[in-house]
Amino acid sequence: MSTPARSAAAPAVAIVGVGAVGAVFAAALQEAGHPPTVLCVRTRRSLAVEDPAGRVTDLTAPMVASPAEVRGPADWVLLAVKAHQTAGAAGWLRKLAGPETSVLVLQNGVDQAGRVAPFAGPATVLPAVIWCPAEPAGPGLVRQRAPARMLVADDSAGRCAAALLAGGRVSVDLTADFVTAAWRKLSMNVVGALMALSGRTGEVLRDAEVGRLAERLAAECVAVGRAEGAQLDESVAAEAVAQLAARPAGAGSSILTDRLAGRPLEWEARNAVVRRLGVCHGIPTPVSDVIVPLLAACGPLPAGSGSPADR
Repeated sequence: MSTPARSAAAPAVAIVGVGAVGAVFAAALQEAGHPPTVLCVRTRRSLAVEDPAGRVTDLTAPMVASPAEVRGPADWVLLAVKAHQTAGAAGWLRKLAGPETSVLVLQNGVDQAGRVAPFAGPATVLPAVIWCPAEPAGPGLVRQRAPARMLVADDSAGRCAAALLAGGRVSVDLTADFVTAAWRKLSMNVVGALMALSGRTGEVLRDAEVGRLAERLAAECVAVGRAEGAQLDESVAAEAVAQLAARPAGAGSSILTDRLAGRPLEWEARNAVVRRLGVCHGIPTPVSDVIVPLLAACGPLPAGSGSPADR
């Protein structure tokens, strides 16, 4: 039975969901001197993370495959499951989240707090914006292709999160305007839908017609984000598409990686939220109105395609 050991000098840290993102953050915590107390996984296995320079770090924390195997609460819970898997992590959160727990949400979207809070009980829920270019590279290995970054609110919880990860491979920045940062990131995430639907990586955005469609999709996100209080210029949409199109060959999106693997897609947090909030604000979202039902209906792509993830 694994028990998070609480101590001011060595905080008890649990990671729920140790896929590509969770594994990178586990390696970052080891490097920062705060190794996770427990890794909450579906299946116990050895796991290692290869950094962009090719160095491999073996994860040393114990793994557990059932909430019944842990006693809590923990000081920190890093929630690294996909947004649509949040309800499935409820059992872990019930065991690990207490009044003094901070739940750091490593998910896409702009509504992390509202999504996670119903399952986190009395814990503090801390949303984050992350950039973690990593993907599975074989049994038990995650490959991190580029530096990982995290952005959190410049408040007491955010500063504590920055301190927790200081010295590890994830750089942390603080922002006084988290709402704007989250919607700016979403303006890029929404465009990943076109990769998932076409089965192609970012090079598809270099096609003139697809590029224009991508800009219209991102512009809907920007318009809804502004109605939600984000300080975004209209130029953000074109900038987001240009940035994605300019990435190296083969750079894709985690939503494409999931479709290639035949897994359920994270379409609600990345795309449907724009459509849903657009209705609330009376903002038309004609491109999203087409894209969202197509994402919801997606099946797996034919075998033989491939793409790295870029969250």
